[in-house]
Amino acid sequence: MEDFKTVTSSQTVLTELMIPSYSNFGGKIHGGIILGLMDKVAYACAAKHAGNYCVTVSIDTVNFLQPVEVGELVSLMASVNYVGKSSMVVGIRVQSENIKTQEIKHTNSSYFTMVAIGDEHKPATVPGLILQSHLEVQRFYQAYHRKELNRYYKQEADRIKTPMEIAESIELIKTERCIVDLPSDKL
Repeated sequence: MEDFKTVTSSQTVLTELMIPSYSNFGGKIHGGIILGLMDKVAYACAAKHAGNYCVTVSIDTVNFLQPVEVGELVSLMASVNYVGKSSMVVGIRVQSENIKTQEIKHTNSSYFTMVAIGDEHKPATVPGLILQSHLEVQRFYQAYHRKELNRYYKQEADRIKTPMEIAESIELIKTERCIVDLPSDKL
C-alpha cells in the first residue's frame, strides 16, 4: 500500500520549556505562543505524512482549557486524523507539566487543516490513511463529520442575503444582546 500511511508514521510530539519572555501581562503564557507552537507541530506532522511542504488553511476551534505557567514544560501531540485529496486534518493535544510537582494538565485542543503543496506551488495529493485502531477510526469519522457540519454552516451563512431572509434573521436575534437600528427603508 504505497499510497497509504499509518497514523503512527507521522505522529509528532514537540516539547518546549515555557520561559518568562513568553508570558503575558497576567503572568501566564500568552495564547499566541501556544498557537504558534500548535501551528509548528501541525506543520511537522502534516509534512511527515504528505512528504511535501504544507500550509495551514484553517483552524477549527482552539480551546484554552487551563493556563500555562512560566517554567512548565509544554508538550504538543499531533496526529493526522483525516485526509482528503490534498488536505489533512491534524488533531493537536497540548499538555503542560509542572517539573517540580509533576502535575500534568490538558491545556488546549484543536484541529488544523493543512494542505500539501507540490511542484509549481499547486496542491499535491497526499497518501491515504491506514486506520489501525478504533480510536483512529473514531477520529477519522469525527473529522469527516466536522467537515460536513462546517460546509452546512457556511451554506447557511451565505444563504442570508435577500431582504426577506434578513428580516427573518432580525426576528431571530431580537432576544439577543443587540439593538437593530436600521432605517425602515433598509428593513
